[in-house]
Amino acid sequence: MKNPQEFYISQIDLHHLSLKKIKKQLAISSTIRLFLFLAIAAGIYFGYPNTQIIIGSIVIGIILFIIMINRHSNLFYARNKLQKLIDLNQLELDVFNGDYSKLSSGREYIDPSHPYSHDIDLFGNRSFFQYINRTTTAAGKNKLATLLRSNDILMIERKQKAVQNLSKLPAWRQQFSAIASLVHVSVPVSTIQKWLQNYTPFVPKIMRWLPAIVSTISAVMLVLLFLEVITFQVFLLWFFIGLGITGSQLKKINILYNEANKVKDTFEQYYKLVDKIENSDFESALLQQKQQDVINTQEKASDILKQFASILSAFDQRNNMMFGIFANGLILWDIIQCYRIEKWITSHQSKVDQWFEVIAFFDAYNSLGNFAFNNPDYIFPQLTSADVILQADQLGHPMLQPEKRVDNDIKINQKEFFIITGANMAGKSTFLRTVALQIVMSNIGLPICAKSCSYRPIKLITSMRTSDSLSDDASYFFSELTQLKRIVDALEKDEYFIILDEILKGTNSKDKAEGSRKFVEKLVQAKATGIIATHDLSLCEIASELDQVKNRFFDAQILNDELYFDYKFKTGICQNMNASFLLNKMGIV
Repeated sequence: MKNPQEFYISQIDLHHLSLKKIKKQLAISSTIRLFLFLAIAAGIYFGYPNTQIIIGSIVIGIILFIIMINRHSNLFYARNKLQKLIDLNQLELDVFNGDYSKLSSGREYIDPSHPYSHDIDLFGNRSFFQYINRTTTAAGKNKLATLLRSNDILMIERKQKAVQNLSKLPAWRQQFSAIASLVHVSVPVSTIQKWLQNYTPFVPKIMRWLPAIVSTISAVMLVLLFLEVITFQVFLLWFFIGLGITGSQLKKINILYNEANKVKDTFEQYYKLVDKIENSDFESALLQQKQQDVINTQEKASDILKQFASILSAFDQRNNMMFGIFANGLILWDIIQCYRIEKWITSHQSKVDQWFEVIAFFDAYNSLGNFAFNNPDYIFPQLTSADVILQADQLGHPMLQPEKRVDNDIKINQKEFFIITGANMAGKSTFLRTVALQIVMSNIGLPICAKSCSYRPIKLITSMRTSDSLSDDASYFFSELTQLKRIVDALEKDEYFIILDEILKGTNSKDKAEGSRKFVEKLVQAKATGIIATHDLSLCEIASELDQVKNRFFDAQILNDELYFDYKFKTGICQNMNASFLLNKMGIV
């Protein structure tokens, strides 16, 4: 396999060649359609007043024209799909260059009350979500956000293998995304599910067989008119009878049409995506299990969804005024489509939720597979049940440029707590977020930025970013206490890896020092594992009293009257602080 950038460049070149051929075919198709239209007009003009020639020209012409329209639509779809594939590959090249602007930031998922997502910039501008998100459906986007927030440590190995499997299928992933991107869907899946579950049929029983009778009589009447057995006035009378029958149900038909029209695009999109899943060979047990959810039926889910998409599309033809009038007058078109919709809902609505969930799953996991493909040097953590929670060599933050990133080694045992000290800007907060993100990534099955890693799965909880709330009349200090109380309560129910950054900032130094010490002691008594970063060197004294507590630091040095950071994680206590130096250096004091 080529490196990712080479793959994307080669795909762009390949799709450009195909796009050029499709554009030529579209031009030829448009020309043929024009000549066909002129031929129909000529047949009508020169055939007048011969009814047989006129009707024959119209019927044959319409059949050929419909064939050409379908062919042209297929070419048009192929052209748009190729353009979308080019855009997808260009997007990946842009991301490699640090441009995420075309990707959704996931701001709607920002939640300060979540155990960790707000603290580690999981959502929002330049967030990890924005960095990895390649979802193309709203449901897939929600699923990806749910995975990142889930704190789920079950079946990690199955998740890893699913991500590895999809990482090896870049062309498949892009085809899936391109198909989904070509249909604009605005109605949430939850709205569609609710509509299907609560739908009440209205088509009277007589209407279930009456359209067949009316259509048969109309066909006979057309033949008789063609043979000049009946007059046009008789045919017109029958036509208006048909319109009257349709009109008797028009109010209910319009209500159903308005609802059906909203979901039409979703089913047009989803049947193609399900078909893509059904006709794939997956190696991962998790992917195969999800695949079975759409093919373990007597009839393919894609065929069932396609059938509904076709019904909804046929129903939409009523918007074509000429077709709508003639079809409703001669074959009761709207009533036929309403009956077909109701029959489909009755037969299949119970399965739709499962099919929709599978689409969301694959859309979300495509993003995870894409991340693994884009980072071939990253490694999947080796899962362990040993006392070591995390042992990683050259662990780095995945969103930092490799040439600027400084990687660090870390080993932390179960029930061990690190106190990290360091000067301002020395790298403490970045390191905390790196460790936190490594835990989140490992739990959802992603490879991490490290040379090697042994990991004992554990849930994450943090307190790194606190804000006051004027609307809730909550002070900054009270917000901090609320977060710390949440951590203590969580430890009573489960095991967590705890990451804290400069707690109790909302009180005076002496009170802060005493409070921080007592809180760390509380965590140690609860046999917690984690890290706390602080500027308070007095907190480091706990390490001499409690074996579970270890001191680590990030250093800062002044060389030739310049501040120097190496951003390396070291054993011990930081002795060099830089606030006074910076105040002098910047001429503030």
